[in-house]
Amino acid sequence: MSINQNETNSFKPSLSLLDATMIVAGSMIGSGIFLVSGDIARNLGSAGWLTLMWVLAGVVTLIAALSYGELSGMFPKAGGQYVYLREAYNPFIAFLFGWTQFGVIQTGTIAAVAVAFAKYTAFLIPAVGADNILLSVAGVNISAAQLLAIASIVVLTYINTRGVQGGKVIQTVFTLAKLLSLFGLIIFGLLLGARKSVWDANWVNAWVPQTIASKDAMPKPLDHPILLGGMALLGAIAVSMKGSLFSSDAWNNVTFIAGEIKNPQKNIGRSLFLGTFIVTIIYVSANLMYLAVIPFHDIAFTEADRIGVVAATNSFGSIGAIIIAVMIMVSTFGCNNGLILSGARIYYGMSQDGLFFKKAGTLNKNSVPAWGLWIQCFWASFLCLTGRYGDLLSMVIFGVLIFYILTIAGIFVLRRTRPEIPRSYKAFGYPVLPAIYILVALVLALLLLKEEANYTVPGLGIILLGIPLYYVAKRSA
Repeated sequence: MSINQNETNSFKPSLSLLDATMIVAGSMIGSGIFLVSGDIARNLGSAGWLTLMWVLAGVVTLIAALSYGELSGMFPKAGGQYVYLREAYNPFIAFLFGWTQFGVIQTGTIAAVAVAFAKYTAFLIPAVGADNILLSVAGVNISAAQLLAIASIVVLTYINTRGVQGGKVIQTVFTLAKLLSLFGLIIFGLLLGARKSVWDANWVNAWVPQTIASKDAMPKPLDHPILLGGMALLGAIAVSMKGSLFSSDAWNNVTFIAGEIKNPQKNIGRSLFLGTFIVTIIYVSANLMYLAVIPFHDIAFTEADRIGVVAATNSFGSIGAIIIAVMIMVSTFGCNNGLILSGARIYYGMSQDGLFFKKAGTLNKNSVPAWGLWIQCFWASFLCLTGRYGDLLSMVIFGVLIFYILTIAGIFVLRRTRPEIPRSYKAFGYPVLPAIYILVALVLALLLLKEEANYTVPGLGIILLGIPLYYVAKRSA
């Protein structure tokens, strides 16, 4: 790949407010809303707590997004959160974020979404399922589903190397399609599939939290719930919010492409609010629809947690399963387009600081960081071969929380150290709401470290591995 000097000048601002909002919403809506409610139902065992986990995730995400509006107005540059951390703290903290994004957060999320895409494609085409083992390398079985997941990442990466216009069109079209189809599923689910008897039964003992160990442990209806309290309840909340927060994550991806957004000082903040607000409304509404259509016991123990499939089948009949499978394929494909488009801009910013592969800091003739895109593609594809959806989710969300905490704390730091910088937005509810977010996220991170150490400790290890790598990068610069 040849890169001419005149091809490395700058990004071209070509994304409108609509495009930016579609990137926020499209990157957030993947497969989680169709899958993770089952895990939450098993952990907390009641309709009220299931709904509350989605409401809390939405509120926390909105607080964070509104706080990021201040930072995006101050530093409307490619790299987004990486730049915010560098300016608030130092290049070392920023590098740890960028390294963790590359090592597990961005690439792990891309891999998890690609795996979900393959999982639902296999629902329609069994030949590409996880049970179809095509080859074995060094004792590791590689399935058709894994290869399909990798192929989807490669295709989207190639499209995005051809310029931001192609990625923008895919993002806008696919996001609008999945927003409309999700609204359709919610509305027609309530009109065609809702049953008063199901709704009423689901809200009996709606605020009695309990953990359900197995399908047989939960009688129908709930006669003798096993109550949760104290640390057990906090642990169950943390594990449950892992899923709802992951489903609401990636809203910050729009900050990575600030250099390609028109009027970024204002449009990034606006898109963050609009995108996260729209998705929060959809997520809470979808779960209320599930509770009107599906008995709670079935929400908790649907095969492979395919809650969306059950809801669509109960609403539309046998064709419902096909409808939801196509919806999730569209949703995950569009979601990964936004993640892939945005992610390479972080590595571009790192490379400009001499902290990543040099070629990742160059733009090709289409004004996109093609090398960064292909490096990201390689590592995300590797993760598709090594991790399952749930495992990837657990590793990702811990690192996400750590750096969200640091970034929002950076608002307090910059108010004190850089008061002279113009702020087109001020963090909503400052200092109370940002402080609440920091506290909630810190508690959740610590609880996850305790409750799911098998996944969060390796995630922490990846972050700490960045320490020696930073000094290696500095010496090589």
